[in-house]
This record gives sequence, structure tokens and C-alpha cells, in this order.
Amino acid sequence: MPAAEPSPPAAEVLRQRYVRRLPEALGELVGPAHGSVQLPLHVAWSGLTRFDLDRPRSRMSMYRTVLAEGQHGDLITLLNRDLLVAQWPVLRTLISRAIRDIWEEAFPELASARPAAAA
Repeated sequence: MPAAEPSPPAAEVLRQRYVRRLPEALGELVGPAHGSVQLPLHVAWSGLTRFDLDRPRSRMSMYRTVLAEGQHGDLITLLNRDLLVAQWPVLRTLISRAIRDIWEEAFPELASARPAAAA
């Protein structure tokens, strides 16, 4: 009887989960840029579920939640490319290292975003 293959480390499993959710290009992120957004229950199941994109702290909180919990379709419909790029210098410090590394590896323009671009 052959030995069972060892399970991959938890960090690698998590990394692959986030990689599968990525859009092909940042241009696919066509979410709203203004107004109020109600996150679906599968993305925000506790705490705040409605966010005001015109308020920087609320917007940052929503983006953190969607990046961590959203599926591929959620990323595309809830995140806005221009907002993501503009707030990335600050947002990258508020999300997990795994999420930050995956997004910056897939989209080098995020890694090169300047802090002055944060909104």
C-alpha cells in the first residue's frame, strides 16, 4: 500500500485559494467608485455590511473585507480598478502578507504605486 502524500502547508493552500480568485487584469475591476455598497452575506457575514465609498475609512474597510473574503466574481463587481490603485499604498499595510504578495506579484503596477497616490 503506497504511502499517502503529505498535505501541502496551510500557507500554500491559502495562497492557492487567493490566486484562483484573481482577475486576469486590473481593468476587469469595474465596481462602483461612489455611493453606498451592501456586501453580500458570503463576503461580510458579521459586523459592517454596508459601506460608503465616498468616506475613505469606510472604503478602505470594504476593500480589506472584499480582498480577504470575496470570490472571483465579487472582486470584479465590488472593486474599482482606479480606487484600488489609488489606495493600494495604504491598503497593502492593512491586509495580510499573503494577499498583498499575491496581488503585487500578479499586478506589478500595484507594487510600484507611490504612497502619494493614496486617497
